[in-house]
Amino acid sequence: MSAPRVSFEFFPPKSIEASFNLWDAVRGLAPLKPEFVSVTYGAGGTTRKLTHDAVETIHKHYGLNVAAHLTCVEASRAETMEIVESYAEVGVTEIVALRGDPPKGEGKFTPHAEGFQSSCELVAALAETGKFKIRVGAYPDPHPESKGAGDDVRWLKKKFEAGAHSAITQFFFEADTFFRFRDACEKEGIDGSKIIPGILPIEKWGGVRKFAKNCGAHVPAWVDEAFEKAIRDDREGLLGKAMATELCTELMKGGVEDFHFYTLNKSYLTRDICHALGVQSAAQLEEVA
Repeated sequence: MSAPRVSFEFFPPKSIEASFNLWDAVRGLAPLKPEFVSVTYGAGGTTRKLTHDAVETIHKHYGLNVAAHLTCVEASRAETMEIVESYAEVGVTEIVALRGDPPKGEGKFTPHAEGFQSSCELVAALAETGKFKIRVGAYPDPHPESKGAGDDVRWLKKKFEAGAHSAITQFFFEADTFFRFRDACEKEGIDGSKIIPGILPIEKWGGVRKFAKNCGAHVPAWVDEAFEKAIRDDREGLLGKAMATELCTELMKGGVEDFHFYTLNKSYLTRDICHALGVQSAAQLEEVA
């Protein structure tokens, strides 16, 4: 198997210490020559300016292809498209278009009276500009608001019909979860090669366990049991790295050629996993040459 193409997700810093973590992570992973890196929005669009600043800095100073996250939450169409134009002006050519999570304390998403009502509407508006490659979210396990079997596949199809170029999945724990979802998508006429698995290298299980519950990612019993033992042995990070590497290897055997890593602004686990999968840094390639 040849080495996969990779991309990385970062989140904007809210403190000086967090800023150091972000730039250390970017510096640590940039040599792997990712296809793109993405920068998230906070829940409810709370980090809008921080996201813009991080996107511009990474694009300008690291020469990376940056995909800026954009949501429909708490903004009018005019305000959202103003942000879109500001990205275009600094040379950003990719956007991850999402509905977005509701603001903290609100149980469900409520569209802005003058805003986009769904991610599909946002994707269509972005596609109409002709300026961006548009990536969207996908859910191998049912989204918490899913209305039943096949609902997530139908929504994804609508996003592609609106103008999306590719989809990045929520994280999951078993390769079969992705394969079942990809098969269901292909039955609906979606090109499976355009669905990029989202991979979360796990350093601390407690936080990831809560995150999985909130976003609807199914946690198999064996994963809970494995981390329970790893925590006792103080080997959470080692187990997380081994699990992610094995998961990616199984996915590659099933034809997957792209991975999107949720880095949590830490480089070492993602870097080590990429090296194990055969992704070499620029320096390593020079040594081989």
